[in-house]
Amino acid sequence: MAQAFDAQAQQAVLASRAQQALALAKRLGADAAEVGASVDQGVEISVRLGEVETVELSRDQGIAITVYVGQRKGSASSTDAGDDSIQATVEKALAIARYTGEDPASGLADAELMASEIPDLEVHYPWALSTEQAVELALECERAGREVEGITQSDGASLSTGEGVRVYANSHGFLGTQKGSHHGLSCMLIAEDDNGMQRDFAYTAERDPKALRAPADVGREAAQRTLRRLGARRPATGSFPVLFDPSLASGLVGHLMGALAGGALYRQASFLCDRLNTPLFPEWFSLEERPMEPGATASSPFDADGVQTRNNRFIAEGKIASYMLSAYSARRLSLPTTGNAGGARNLRISAPLQTPEALLKKMDCGVWVTELMGQGVNGVTGDYSRGATGFWVENGKVQYPIEEFTIAGNLEQMFANLAGIGDDVDTRGSIHTGSWLINAMTVAGN
Repeated sequence: MAQAFDAQAQQAVLASRAQQALALAKRLGADAAEVGASVDQGVEISVRLGEVETVELSRDQGIAITVYVGQRKGSASSTDAGDDSIQATVEKALAIARYTGEDPASGLADAELMASEIPDLEVHYPWALSTEQAVELALECERAGREVEGITQSDGASLSTGEGVRVYANSHGFLGTQKGSHHGLSCMLIAEDDNGMQRDFAYTAERDPKALRAPADVGREAAQRTLRRLGARRPATGSFPVLFDPSLASGLVGHLMGALAGGALYRQASFLCDRLNTPLFPEWFSLEERPMEPGATASSPFDADGVQTRNNRFIAEGKIASYMLSAYSARRLSLPTTGNAGGARNLRISAPLQTPEALLKKMDCGVWVTELMGQGVNGVTGDYSRGATGFWVENGKVQYPIEEFTIAGNLEQMFANLAGIGDDVDTRGSIHTGSWLINAMTVAGN
């Protein structure tokens, strides 16, 4: 297995390097500077058909330095945090800054906004796992899936585990550090019938390895998801209600946040420009982030500007309540930062929840989508078009699997036509949501 990772020692080293870079930048003529540094170590093991395929050990580190000369900005980075590399990186950033144009919005976030509350958010859980133990867990996962009747082949199972440290410091005197870990196990299986082969997968992912699902459960779920896709047909073409599986509904939230992001707004590249306090969803829907939630996937007490993070409500009773802004994008829009440099953290939905069965009954006749393909989303217009697979629903019941079709609509209309959210909440990522039922979308099949 990889060499033991001493997170405490790494924090001290990175903090020292960051302060060294800041002092050097000031000495060489920068008016202000900020430094981000990180080191990560991980292991990934993959098995297939009962044999070990790969054992990958990784160790990555980097340091990024941004300097400001007046309102000119220069940035440079390196994967080497040694003395000579820091010197060269600072000099390169300063050289870039001297040749860039003045930008009235550039500069550090205001000093009074720097994070002062940096609690332990319980996001670091090392996993003392030997290579042999990791291999056995992956093999157990695949074995359980392959033992399910009807599974004919395997694309393998993978176990990954890793931990890391990040540091952010700037010339306001702010220095913040955070440790973190990530662990996961996945399996992909294949089944075949007269209509051809189908494949699907299942996975579990957590900060704390003790919270991972049992390997055998993951393998059996992968098998069940694969087998249910056998006998797929193409659906009819028309306008139908569409139910998005929780893993796909989180993607819709992601598209929403992309449209609310300050970078898209000040470039006029969002369909939600100038829409604060206007309706977008039904009144029963609200969305907020909780960046200080202990143990959550994206928890952090400070953003990429060093600004104290806080709960932000982006959608309140259906209306757009806030944009998602960094210090820079906030200045461009003449608004205060929302502490979202680096994105939103731990998005949570407030809405009445229904069982998936109730949503299918409400749908009556339509499409339940379980996989999407392609990148057909236009952030400027909100137009949405994706290849899909899933299941055909009639009389509120799943009838048969479907594939090789496209769903299309417009995000603004889709959000307005949100008819219900399921209680089958997927908690494996930063966005927690259940299934989404959209009243009507265009389905292009036969």
